[in-house]
Amino acid sequence: MLNKTPTSLTELTLNIEGVDPIDFFGVNNTRFNFIKKSFPTLRMVSRGNTIKAEGSEGDIATFKQKVERMVDHIERFGKLSEDNIDTIMNSDEDKARDKKDKDTSNIIVYGNNGHVVRARTENQHLMVKESEKNDILFAIGPAGTGKTYTAVALAVRALKEKNVKKIILTRPAVEAGESLGFLPGDLKEKIDPYLRPLYDALDDMIPADKLTYYMENRIIEVAPLAFMRGRTLDYSFILLDEAQNCTDMQLKMFLTRIGANSKCVITGDPTQIDLPPKVHSGLFTALKILSPIEGIATIKLNESDVVRHRLVKEIIKAYEKLNESKDGDDRGNANHQRN
Repeated sequence: MLNKTPTSLTELTLNIEGVDPIDFFGVNNTRFNFIKKSFPTLRMVSRGNTIKAEGSEGDIATFKQKVERMVDHIERFGKLSEDNIDTIMNSDEDKARDKKDKDTSNIIVYGNNGHVVRARTENQHLMVKESEKNDILFAIGPAGTGKTYTAVALAVRALKEKNVKKIILTRPAVEAGESLGFLPGDLKEKIDPYLRPLYDALDDMIPADKLTYYMENRIIEVAPLAFMRGRTLDYSFILLDEAQNCTDMQLKMFLTRIGANSKCVITGDPTQIDLPPKVHSGLFTALKILSPIEGIATIKLNESDVVRHRLVKEIIKAYEKLNESKDGDDRGNANHQRN
């Protein structure tokens, strides 16, 4: 919103919608102060998700363009550093070209009600590119990095573009510290809680009536990993989620289901293994022995790719520090016992 003041200065009010204020303004307004230094001729204040600025018409127009590009950067990559701000401030790149690039190059699929599913971080972009170049992709990273959501979007895009005839989404039915065995209902009702995240992603991307049609006609299947045994999956986009909860035999079984003209994405979080004690995760073995094979790629996501609440990044870092501390204590105890 632009208003001309009586002194011929121009006022601007910008609402930074859909962006966490901490991501844009920085802790204690550190990034906002950096932005203000880049526009010394403007008077500006921030409150919540709103910025108010006053200055010459030309400076205000430039400021508005730069803020929009900073918001775009956060939406695409999930973060904004002072170096990013400096690059944007000193760039003469045409705004329309930047907007066109944003609007097209990082879109994976169009979902319900005009919802656009994008690759929002650098590693999600890599997931898209590596999936296009390779038939099998491992996407490894902590919770909240969008690996499952991005993989489902890739599957839906492949189906919509008729690159595959069906989508297979599967997970090992391993309990995350809870017991679901005594829940009422038939087998499907007992298993569905394990598969709910996959249904949620599909709900975002495919209209309800069409999703029902796809599932009733087995064009899209969501099933536990055990149901894959004995099958050959041709012309399919296959997603194995939560692969850290697979044993060596389960993961070998799954990988040998892949048939002609199929694509596969395997996602996993090595920090959240729910297997029984002393049961080895097959994900570690697969990453070790399959990485040299041409046509198989691995993308490792990290806390910089987290697209959930900003506190998720801090939670991940806190647990990483705890694990590092435990590893150090274990090594110290081992050395002490040897001595």
